[in-house]
Amino acid sequence: MSLDIWPQTTAWTGEQLHLGGVGAVELAEVYGTPAYLLDEADFRARAQAWLDALPDGDVHYGGKAFLCPEVVRWLDELGLSLDVCTGGEMAVARAGGMPPGRVVFHGNNKSPAELRRAVEWGIGCVVVDSFTEIDRLAAVAAELGVRQRVMIRVTPGVDPRTHAAIATGGEDSKFGFSLAAGLADRAVAKVAAEPSLELYGLHSHIGSQIVELEAFGLAAARMAEFAASTGVTRLDLGGGLGIAYTPGDPAPPTPAELLAVLRKETEGLRLAVEPGRSIAGPSTVALYEVGTVKGRYVSVDGGMSDNPRPGMYGAAYTAALANRRSDAPLSEVTVVGKHCESGDVLVRDLPLPSDLRPGDLLAVPVSGAYQRSMAGNYNHVPRPPVVAVADGSARVIVRRESEDDLLRLYP
Repeated sequence: MSLDIWPQTTAWTGEQLHLGGVGAVELAEVYGTPAYLLDEADFRARAQAWLDALPDGDVHYGGKAFLCPEVVRWLDELGLSLDVCTGGEMAVARAGGMPPGRVVFHGNNKSPAELRRAVEWGIGCVVVDSFTEIDRLAAVAAELGVRQRVMIRVTPGVDPRTHAAIATGGEDSKFGFSLAAGLADRAVAKVAAEPSLELYGLHSHIGSQIVELEAFGLAAARMAEFAASTGVTRLDLGGGLGIAYTPGDPAPPTPAELLAVLRKETEGLRLAVEPGRSIAGPSTVALYEVGTVKGRYVSVDGGMSDNPRPGMYGAAYTAALANRRSDAPLSEVTVVGKHCESGDVLVRDLPLPSDLRPGDLLAVPVSGAYQRSMAGNYNHVPRPPVVAVADGSARVIVRRESEDDLLRLYP
């Protein structure tokens, strides 16, 4: 098993996989399966790498990748800022104690109620995404007697060469104001004309899971040119840096490599970036128990409700036998979930020991970004917990959902 895609504390001790100094068997016995196991040291180290790469700018963690109050506390301790894109994420930021001045509010359709809550809280910046939103926010800020900082989200017309569902920087996008069509210029003028708004900077985000730096450089150049024409000196170039999910994936660029490209195009501007996946993704392992083995199909006790990404994007993962070592010959299998869907597939065509049996544990690396955030209750399956591991101990930071939680929603 290659450790390149596993959290930094991953190790084989005795006959089982350990994470944060805690064995997979113990974790399964205490916390149950499925479960997300978050390596706290790995998460913190990845966040620190972004801070080190941009000491003279701002690092905003992209909360949509994974967010809970405990993670918010880690971010606050480290000195990162935070991006949220809904009222719910803002509520988590508040629960975790993030100072409002270090929170940036995204979203293409923020409600008047969400905007009011944000301004009343004292949020640091709102990224405006439409002319309607500029009007809404100006009215809320004026009513509350606040001059609210805003960034304008600009669509720079860059193809990031990623999956269409996670590309956001092209002309055909629900996000932002088109640079080519002149809408970004109009947005700048509109914000400047509102006494209750302060133009704080410009923002762009071209997509997610991008592993080629050329697109980032092109977007930075276009945004820097536009910033020069407006007199704005603060530029937030979003997130989107890709990560490796399987041993065969190429090594992705590092934060330092990305920032070198961005700085080359943005001299004289204060930069901000929004890493999310590249911090949270590799820090977490999903742990499952095998329930049945039927020919080439290995069924586990989770599935598309706790990881919808294979079905949504065709995302590829790998997995490893975690509770024991095996010298049995490898056999190619497909790891599937327990849901009533033929498309409930977690990992396709995966070589695993041919003596795999019910009760074995499978660990899926790179499970920290978007799995828990996108998890649902299909077939009324409760969502798994998130268990943080560090220095030989473990603790729940998001508890397991129960059937009582599901039934509580029904009047």
